Amino acid sequence: MLVRIVKMSFHEGKITNFLDNFEVIKDKIRNAPGNRLLELYQDKSDRCTFFTYSYWETEQDLENYRNSEFFFEIWTDTKKLFNKKPEAWSVDKIVSLV
Repeated sequence: MLVRIVKMSFHEGKITNFLDNFEVIKDKIRNAPGNRLLELYQDKSDRCTFFTYSYWETEQDLENYRNSEFFFEIWTDTKKLFNKKPEAWSVDKIVSLV
């Protein structure tokens, strides 16, 4: 399983725009082929900083999503709201204790 972590920082006045849009698109992201989990977090000390965690069956599933027209539309709209360049990591889950 591949875990994708994306850190995004938004202009303070654009946070509501991002959250409203995320509410509309979150189910479509979660239902993308190979996606097993989607979570959104907000930093406790910097309310402009958000993280998405998504779990993917394979790296190819993530790449298919990232190369989709849907992702292109999402990213085109979302990147207009950033106040810093986003950061992203693809990591392998080693251990998970529930």
